[in-house]
Amino acid sequence: MSDRPGGISIQPARFPGRAPIDAYGNSGFRFADMSHRGSILLLPSGIESWGAETASGIDRFSVGRLIQEAADIEILLIGTGAAHVPLTREVEAALDAAGLHPDIMNTGAAVRTYNVLLAEQRAVAAALIAVENVR
Repeated sequence: MSDRPGGISIQPARFPGRAPIDAYGNSGFRFADMSHRGSILLLPSGIESWGAETASGIDRFSVGRLIQEAADIEILLIGTGAAHVPLTREVEAALDAAGLHPDIMNTGAAVRTYNVLLAEQRAVAAALIAVENVR
């Protein structure tokens, strides 16, 4: 954001395409010959940073970008970190109202599933909580 007209505009980090996840762990992800530290959203319109740092940080506001692109999402995966953690009823209701019925799993399983579905050219999206260590 710029504080003056004609100033520099700073936008959040965003990769404007779809790409498989090459690696995850160490609190981040590798894709498209780049690395990103923190959680990510893999949307039909591109890959971007996601503010949810833990499964408990997933709320109806953090899924807003998923809801904005719901019409283009056939399959939604949510990786909740190192362990499978169910979503709150509030989040489930917000996603359901947008016609999204997510598959919830740990981040590793979500990454593997996302890559397979992407290779099959399915309309898949994912919200992935970064994990520290990969076993």
